[in-house]
Amino acid sequence: MPRSAKSKVCGGDKCPQAQGETQSCRGAQAIAPAEEESTTSSLQCEGVTQSLPGAKSCSTSQAPERRLTFPTSAIFSCTRSSEAFNGLYEHRVFAYEVPPFTETPETDCLTRKASLLEQYLLYRYKMKQLIMKEDMLKIIHQSHHDQFAEILKRASERIELIFAVDLKEVDSDVPCYNLVSKLKLPNNGRVRGGRGLPKTGLLMNLLGMIFMKGNCAAEEDIWKSLGTMRVYAGRKHFVYGEPRKLITKDLVRLKYLEYRQVANSDPPRYEFLWGPKAHLETSKMKVLEFLAKVNNAVPSDFPTYYEEALGDEEKAQGMDAAKPDTTIKVNFTPPRDMLNIVFPPIVKHVKFFPPNKKI
Repeated sequence: MPRSAKSKVCGGDKCPQAQGETQSCRGAQAIAPAEEESTTSSLQCEGVTQSLPGAKSCSTSQAPERRLTFPTSAIFSCTRSSEAFNGLYEHRVFAYEVPPFTETPETDCLTRKASLLEQYLLYRYKMKQLIMKEDMLKIIHQSHHDQFAEILKRASERIELIFAVDLKEVDSDVPCYNLVSKLKLPNNGRVRGGRGLPKTGLLMNLLGMIFMKGNCAAEEDIWKSLGTMRVYAGRKHFVYGEPRKLITKDLVRLKYLEYRQVANSDPPRYEFLWGPKAHLETSKMKVLEFLAKVNNAVPSDFPTYYEEALGDEEKAQGMDAAKPDTTIKVNFTPPRDMLNIVFPPIVKHVKFFPPNKKI
């Protein structure tokens, strides 16, 4: 083909190859900031290391301890979709939608099905409705019904990591499930009345931040860490509403957090501690397990925090064992006549018949 003809073909509309290259470049540009943001979301070593006696400095020559990170903003971004579930249900427009699993050419079909099922589970939670197994089977298509257990496991695990709620089977005549908050927050994790998504995930992250700051975290450090999750004071969040009110008012009123002024601070500065309800309903080990799962690890991968959490567990067990037995034991022997009245001899009510006699 002459050079001029070739240039005309590609002039008005780009060549397919050029379009693909352009799109891939744009995709790479879009992914790059996300990767940088994910990298910056990791807590700095000096901010994570506890300010406790015996805490190791970052400058030691030993291999650095693995660092805990919190969910990045990619998890909490908000999108909309009007074609969810292919019109199987009348509620087709959602006020929220957690982004699906990051798809790559290697993403398998089960992961895509789990992503769709995840949307449905959260929608049912928001509407305060039980999750019927029959409806879930309609979503994942008949050809994958034999893999339903694996698909449901993947969807529920991701919801657990983001929102700190567990999928539990409900005792009912028909198979159905419900999402239950890991902590006993009012309204099953919504904090306030009405519909909405659970706030338990935010609370578990806050408790983890306080734990990693030596059990007392400055307010500015809390907001700095929350900024990596795109949660900012004074800016309404699609899941948490106005975060400052939720954190400094609601969770404090419910006694999950303690918010107090730093002694002798001028101008006034504030700090966060665990509240009595948090100590009652969870533990450092449970919070560490939650954060470790987010980081695709196990608690022992973070020895500094693991040893402290383990020490608290052993201390709690020792306190329970040391508690005096407050059961009041009364020795009382009832009269013989009373025994006959309360427990009449069974033999008096049994008739014996000869073996060959017809009854």
